[in-house]
Amino acid sequence: MARTARPQPVITLTTDFGLQDPFVGIMKGVLLGRCPRARIVDLTHAVPPGDVRTGTFVLLTAGRFFPRGTVHLAVVDPGVGSDRAALAARTLDAYFVGPDNGLLSWALAAASDVEVRRLEKSRLWLQPVSATFHGRDIFAPVAAHLAGGGDFADVGPRVENWARLAWPEPQPIRAGWRGEVVYVDRFGNAITNLPATLALEPSPPAHLRLPHRRRVRLGAFYRAVPRGQPVVVPGSSGFLEIAIHGGHAAKTLGLRVGTKVTFAK
Repeated sequence: MARTARPQPVITLTTDFGLQDPFVGIMKGVLLGRCPRARIVDLTHAVPPGDVRTGTFVLLTAGRFFPRGTVHLAVVDPGVGSDRAALAARTLDAYFVGPDNGLLSWALAAASDVEVRRLEKSRLWLQPVSATFHGRDIFAPVAAHLAGGGDFADVGPRVENWARLAWPEPQPIRAGWRGEVVYVDRFGNAITNLPATLALEPSPPAHLRLPHRRRVRLGAFYRAVPRGQPVVVPGSSGFLEIAIHGGHAAKTLGLRVGTKVTFAK
């Protein structure tokens, strides 16, 4: 009877390293050296430098589209070399590896059966450990260990407390919801924390009110309005997003992460 081949392990990478320097390639070299069968997927290396909150949103919205058992390795780590802890987490569907600075917190809050361990077993790491490149020396070796089928308990002791970034919950108001922009993509679309399902609610028609009381109507897609006009669409991330047909909504409308918006009927 023929044996069923084991699926190749998948490791995703999310960093603020960019692609100008060799840092991403070096991490991939460590991953493949420790787990040669791994398939490595670049989620993004364009997180703004040190912007933990943006990296957190990337993990929250992207992780669910990968096969069960995927290892999500994330390094947005302005505290590298300090006394901040390093973490690995196991959920019902995936593993997460990264610094204990809130980077993993939104993805873990949305997951089931979460177990978190602090990375303390230095025998798994590259030696000597650089004070400036834990992505290479600590996180990548641990991610490869997990992708290769290594025991999760081997990475270090279990912990119950770790850094969490608070998710900005939408607030109910009279005849609507108050929310805020949580992410701006490279097209200038401003993604809010308001669930896309609000766009599916029955009439009367709704709109999003921006600062300076400007109103933007809902549309099913970006070209639902004339070129140059703003529109609010149910985005692929599962949240309402503010766009401009053929333009950059964030720059044109003065939107940035934290900008308050109101969904109203």
